[in-house]
Amino acid sequence: MAKKVETISMIDTLAEFKELKNIDKETMINVLEESFRNVIAKMFGTDENYDVIINPEKGDFEIWRNRKVVADDELEDPNLQLTLTEARKIDADCEVGEEVTDEVHFADFGRRAILNLRQTLASKILELQKDNLYAKYKDKIGTIIAADVYQVWKREILLLDDEGNELLLPKSEQIPSDFYRKGETVRAIVQRVDNVNNNPKIILSRTDKMFLQRLFELEVPEINDGLITIKAIARIPGERAKVAVESYDDRIDPVGACVGMKGSRIHGIVRELRNENIDVINYTSNISLFIQRALSPAKISSIRVNEEEKKAEVYLRPEEVSLAIGKGGLNIKLACMLTDYTIDVFRDIDEADEEDIYLDEFADEIDGWVIDALKNIGCYTAKNVLATPREELIERADLEESTVDDVLAILAAEFEDDEPIEEGPEAEEEYEDNGEIPEDEAENSDGSDENNNEKEEH
Repeated sequence: MAKKVETISMIDTLAEFKELKNIDKETMINVLEESFRNVIAKMFGTDENYDVIINPEKGDFEIWRNRKVVADDELEDPNLQLTLTEARKIDADCEVGEEVTDEVHFADFGRRAILNLRQTLASKILELQKDNLYAKYKDKIGTIIAADVYQVWKREILLLDDEGNELLLPKSEQIPSDFYRKGETVRAIVQRVDNVNNNPKIILSRTDKMFLQRLFELEVPEINDGLITIKAIARIPGERAKVAVESYDDRIDPVGACVGMKGSRIHGIVRELRNENIDVINYTSNISLFIQRALSPAKISSIRVNEEEKKAEVYLRPEEVSLAIGKGGLNIKLACMLTDYTIDVFRDIDEADEEDIYLDEFADEIDGWVIDALKNIGCYTAKNVLATPREELIERADLEESTVDDVLAILAAEFEDDEPIEEGPEAEEEYEDNGEIPEDEAENSDGSDENNNEKEEH
């Protein structure tokens, strides 16, 4: 009876392991059989002559031992051999040289063997659990999962999935404005799964480009259905991102589909990314056009592309340069990331403006905040300012009348000094138009007067 109780106890223990670790029945049977064999091999040196039978339907197991019958005076190994006298107690018709099988009750091996079995089982199930965890999340790399915050540390956050598995969200993979408390649900992408010394570590990320792509797939059905493809993504987490999309159906506007009616689709993505600005542009295989679109909202005057070195020289009007570069250089940095080209920006000044001067050159005479105010309305050079009506400068730049007058006087004085003096035939015509007599003509007129006097004398 004690043996039966011990057997039931061990089966119940295995059932608990199965429920907690989510291990299927077939795997559990294999683990159980292997554990029994390991314990038997430690006790007797080998398990080759044992049959372990697991009955999952009844919830029990049986162990049978096979031994060879030998003469009573030839017994050498009781584990592999059995004397004829003992063998006939099991099978009365057996003879020397035959095999006899008898059932072994594991409880008879003693308490130490049972404890050893439990430890072996625990070790193997833990190892199996780690293997299953690694395999499960290895297949989930690149997919979005939701997990609850369990512990917040300085360098990382510990999360638990719905099965209680531990996941890590490092600080470097968090959006700078992310802030979580224990119990909150976090959505992130499975970035990688490390498995050092059979100890799997699942690393999540919210800054990976793939996270943004998966969010688009969730929010935009056309992307999920394959009608629209995301060709490239450039992202500075928490700040700004650019996404290049292409449609395989001419009837579908890829940018409009991604943005949605009144921004309904993209707003959900922006909220998830902590108000990260997202620019969606049409993809094209024409690299020059692609670079122009990537630098939007700036308008490019001309572009030169070196496809071998993957470099591009972009020329823009002075007022467009700041738009191309963007705040903190974000726009041009994202354009380089999106196109995989090194982009150099140059100011494109017309021949008529070659003698123009940038406002920064007047920093000694004009306050910096005034220069910035003028730049904000698109006036980057002296001639830009001089060509803009005075009232417009006062209104749009929000400057005092006296300040604008001072600026205009300073800039105008710079160009007045450089005005050329007109000479040559054109100047002579001007003299004639004014009714003035040049010196040469004055001399000739004097000579003619003398002649007239001579005539009068005659």
